[in-house]
Amino acid sequence: MSEQQSLGSLVKGVAEDVSTLVRGEIELAKTEIRESAKTAASGGALLAVAGVTAFLGVIFLLLTLAWVLVQLGLPIWAGFGIVTLLLVLVAVVLFVVGRKRLASVKGPERSAASIAKTKAVLARRPADDLG
Repeated sequence: MSEQQSLGSLVKGVAEDVSTLVRGEIELAKTEIRESAKTAASGGALLAVAGVTAFLGVIFLLLTLAWVLVQLGLPIWAGFGIVTLLLVLVAVVLFVVGRKRLASVKGPERSAASIAKTKAVLARRPADDLG
């Protein structure tokens, strides 16, 4: 009987060790995920600040271009008008290209066909009968 008790205590000990090991692995995964999330958040914040700074840089570049045109002898309204027309032209081109790309987007045709085949197999009938 002492052999059975020692075997039982061994099994119990192994189960406790496995449980402790699993809890430790879960805690390690949580810690790693937390650290990765913090790193991703700080990286995202830096990217956002970089984007805002770049946007402001483009604005100042456009203002500089307008003032250069004024210094070349154009009236102020003409210098700023040319820069405005340039911006509108770029916006129209981007709009047209973006609209063409969106028009070419198709639905998930292969996925729909695969789902139809799966349904047919599960229903034990040919895929042609799905209509």
